[in-house]
Amino acid sequence: MTEPNATTATTAVRVLLADDHAAIRAGLRLMLEQSGRVEVVGEAADGDVAVRQARALRPDVVLMDVRMPGTDGIAATAAIVGERLAEVVALTTFDLDEYVLGMVRAGAAGFLLKTVGAGELVDAVCRVAAGEGVLAPEVTRRLLDAVASHVPADAPPPSDDRLATLTARERDVLDALGDGLSNADIAARLVVSETTVKSHVSHLLAKLGVRTRLQAGVLARDGLR
Repeated sequence: MTEPNATTATTAVRVLLADDHAAIRAGLRLMLEQSGRVEVVGEAADGDVAVRQARALRPDVVLMDVRMPGTDGIAATAAIVGERLAEVVALTTFDLDEYVLGMVRAGAAGFLLKTVGAGELVDAVCRVAAGEGVLAPEVTRRLLDAVASHVPADAPPPSDDRLATLTARERDVLDALGDGLSNADIAARLVVSETTVKSHVSHLLAKLGVRTRLQAGVLARDGLR
């Protein structure tokens, strides 16, 4: 799992915007910087520039458009996450499921609709920078449903030896990730502390060999092989 740059309550989250439409980048910048909690450190109009900017600027989070000319968001995300340069949050309209699946496999920490409001945008960016990677439950559930739709209805349950390594409590947490729950929601469901949830998430990611809680959630829904 990508290790985010350290931030504190008084340090603005550093964000790189990657979208081929200047108007969208301008709107995102305005919403983020008006919060006082986020600093936009750079912009990119294609995936190749986004990777170069991530290497040079080392932002905490990259907001990545899925479809861009040249190097697309999937390839750029794979490079950024693979080099542990930053966490990546995908910007999408959810109109092409194959792109969504590609971003999950590339290691995106979360997804936002391009119609996202300012408050949700800032909250999601700050959560991802803090290592949680949790977005609005309805967005996460929609993503997981889209990915799960790629599995035939009559497909047998996956026989994954990695799941057998999980403790009963870790499996409970994994099931909650599959439901798109945040750490706070999981803590409430299981009647444990958020610190305990974070510990379980960290352990199950390592055991499953996945980078992000989103990938783990998809695995819980039998959508990721």
